[in-house]
Amino acid sequence: MTENDPFAPNPYVPPAPPQKRFARDVQNNWIGGVCAGIARYFGIDATLVRVLFVVSCLLPGPQFLLYLLLWLVMPKD
Repeated sequence: MTENDPFAPNPYVPPAPPQKRFARDVQNNWIGGVCAGIARYFGIDATLVRVLFVVSCLLPGPQFLLYLLLWLVMPKD
């Protein structure tokens, strides 16, 4: 076998990509870390998620109850 052999086995195995976890972010939290955990999971800014949550609370719906439920259900990171 030579170095330029196209049928030679490749010794390089790339590392596995990191697993995405849906968990509360306790390092970047304000109240419960729910918005920060959602932002980290989707790869967006936590401030944007927090602003969207506050704006959504002005609309009718169960947003606050959903936040409390996620606070209880989401594991800590």
